[in-house]
Amino acid sequence: MTKTFAVTRRHVVAAAAALGLAAGTALPAAAQDPIKIGLIASLSGPSAKSGEAITRGILLAMDEINAEGGVLGRPLELVARDDENNPGKGITAARELINREGAVVIFGGLQTPVSLALVPYINQTKVPFMGPWAAGTPITKNGAAENYMFRVSAVDEMVDVALVERAATLHGATKPGLVLINNPWGESNEKGIMAALEAKGMENAGVETIEANDVDVVPQLTRLKDAGADALFLVANVGPSAQVMKSLERMGWDVPVVSHWGPAGGRFSELGGPRAKDVEMIQTFTFSGNDSPKAAATLEALKKKFPEIQSAADVTPAVGIANAYDAMHLTALAIENAGSTDGPAIRQGFYDIDSYEGLIKTYETPFTPEDQDALGPEDYVFTRFIDGEIIPID
Repeated sequence: MTKTFAVTRRHVVAAAAALGLAAGTALPAAAQDPIKIGLIASLSGPSAKSGEAITRGILLAMDEINAEGGVLGRPLELVARDDENNPGKGITAARELINREGAVVIFGGLQTPVSLALVPYINQTKVPFMGPWAAGTPITKNGAAENYMFRVSAVDEMVDVALVERAATLHGATKPGLVLINNPWGESNEKGIMAALEAKGMENAGVETIEANDVDVVPQLTRLKDAGADALFLVANVGPSAQVMKSLERMGWDVPVVSHWGPAGGRFSELGGPRAKDVEMIQTFTFSGNDSPKAAATLEALKKKFPEIQSAADVTPAVGIANAYDAMHLTALAIENAGSTDGPAIRQGFYDIDSYEGLIKTYETPFTPEDQDALGPEDYVFTRFIDGEIIPID
């Protein structure tokens, strides 16, 4: 799937009917020679709502940037490819966006396996990558001498510390179990959770893996229950997370579930059954319960641009919008700092950002060569689904 999004100060973007994404239109004469930003994300399938949220966040930021004259006097244009949650298709998309479309920065999408597959290619081509979702620790901490992978999102090793802390302090867990998706994202979190448990001197009841297409995970959960698990750490996206909660319901096992943010990426409250509301998920941002003037203004702008959005409940997952919105503004600042669209110059431009008052927070020197993640544990909040809306909880 190929989509082109052209955004100018005349707001020539129209929302496409299928996903509420923007479809490209012809640029007016005064706005020729745009700076192209690529996006590789899940724009179809079970994670499409998250791909939609990321796209909306980028487009909203582009509207604001272009209304102020663009970047280096040129408008920004978004060109997107659907990776269909497939690392091979993600690499193909990156090649197309860089070599055929001339994208100067690539925004990654949702899946850690896709983003990890892109690391060698991105660092080889020296076209900066910006991640607004995938949380795998090695995406940015990849050991490259010249690292072009940046992120405005959660980071597994930091999330895992927060998950363990919550299970121990709020639920009194002493022997939690792990339920992890069987892919590099699950592996990243297994390392992080085990390290966090060890740091607190805690045991674990075992590690069980699940597949994306599993429809019954009672056997895995039964093994954890028999091993004495008093809480569960859940790391999976919408589909398998929903199966975990339905399996718990069938078992009648009322155990606390402390989760990474995967369930937030789609129709989890609908698919997960009665127990979906019990999952405590980490997030980096919510519109609900947020009294920030910037949050209120951004929500109003979203309603205006996307008429199907009527309230905060309609922007689930808000993290996709907020992370992508802030990431696009930071990317524009990096290009301005670079004074060109040359990849190495833009990379340095990220390091040269002093501060930016964003939607999630005010960023102060958000990127350095030693740390290319703009968000940290202080930016995390725990939430749950209540009547289909992601609500902050204590």
